[in-house]
Amino acid sequence: MSEPSTEKTYRFIQMFYFFTFFAFGSIFPLLSVFLEEEKGLNHTQIGIVIAALPLVTIFVQPVWGMLSDYTRNPKRLLMIASIFASVLGIFYPWLQLFPVLLLGIICIALFQSGIVPLSDSLSLNFVQRNGKEYGNIRLWGAVGFAVAVFVLGRLTEATGSMNWIFYSFSLGLLLALLTLFEFPKRADEVTVSFREGLKTLIKEKPFLLFLVSNFLIFGPVLANNYYFGTFILVVGGTLSGVGLAFLLAAGSEAPFMKFAQMVINRFGVVFIIIFSASVSCLRWLFYYFEPSSTVVYATTIAQGVSVGLYIPAALILVRELAPDDVRATAVGLYSAVGNGLGNACFTFVGGLVIDLYSVSFMYGVFSFMTFIGIIILLVVNKMVQPEMKGRMA
Repeated sequence: MSEPSTEKTYRFIQMFYFFTFFAFGSIFPLLSVFLEEEKGLNHTQIGIVIAALPLVTIFVQPVWGMLSDYTRNPKRLLMIASIFASVLGIFYPWLQLFPVLLLGIICIALFQSGIVPLSDSLSLNFVQRNGKEYGNIRLWGAVGFAVAVFVLGRLTEATGSMNWIFYSFSLGLLLALLTLFEFPKRADEVTVSFREGLKTLIKEKPFLLFLVSNFLIFGPVLANNYYFGTFILVVGGTLSGVGLAFLLAAGSEAPFMKFAQMVINRFGVVFIIIFSASVSCLRWLFYYFEPSSTVVYATTIAQGVSVGLYIPAALILVRELAPDDVRATAVGLYSAVGNGLGNACFTFVGGLVIDLYSVSFMYGVFSFMTFIGIIILLVVNKMVQPEMKGRMA
């Protein structure tokens, strides 16, 4: 690939992440409001529909990884996933009744859940082959998400209709689809079956331990997206302040992602993961004591460190820990454990703790679970430190 062609592909990948996460930012922060105000579901029904997204991810993301390993054409699979998720999103606002709405969100999740691991597999392979930085790609996802939260908040308030979140979701994925034509065609080559690859990964103890730590650390980060608005209202914030908080939190990720690779090269990938996880742990502990809404707004920028550095570093570590011929499967399992199982588990536990105690107590639980994840990371670091030092040198 020539230099001009490499730069062109690099820009198109950045555009893909912007539009894709614009789509995600359009729908996920406001989905519960849509189901309540537009469809009249009660809170129990809303919780079931929202939980279906990460639950489907648990089972489907490894399948996308398997298909990628088998077909060796993740670009085509990514196109299929984007098209079907977009089309299903357009029709979702027409659905009525709880069972149909649940089935509809499951159908969307079947395809939406494949987008991130497939694009990450392609992007990580591209940047490592061409001397680019994944953080400079992923930061555009953070920007797209932040822009979507701001735009859709204003748009739905001005029009009085929540249907726009799905129309914007579909539009974002269609625009992302156009950028795929400049994507690299393939990611990592594979020489073993999915079953054999899974057997290989199960034998990799550092990889398995990292999956556990990722479950404990990133699960609360994702669950926070559902309950942060509730927490802001509890500490005296307003509905408009909820939108501002999400804008600050998501927007703060971009600058940290931009310099993530440089920081990782300087301090080491495992150290950065431990550092960013520690920031999350302290943030949740701080919320346990219910600070004022003004202070909470100010602390949202901590998400830049805890997410902006964690995501690029975690993906790099997954690729370092997994054998070369099953990296796509490893990325799929990593996404399923964190984005799927961790998200679903801590979203459910968070709601249960809020009902039994309070939202601030929930953050205390999140802090404790994150701390356990950090302890596991220290074990992983001890196991891989000699080898990782050699690779990162």
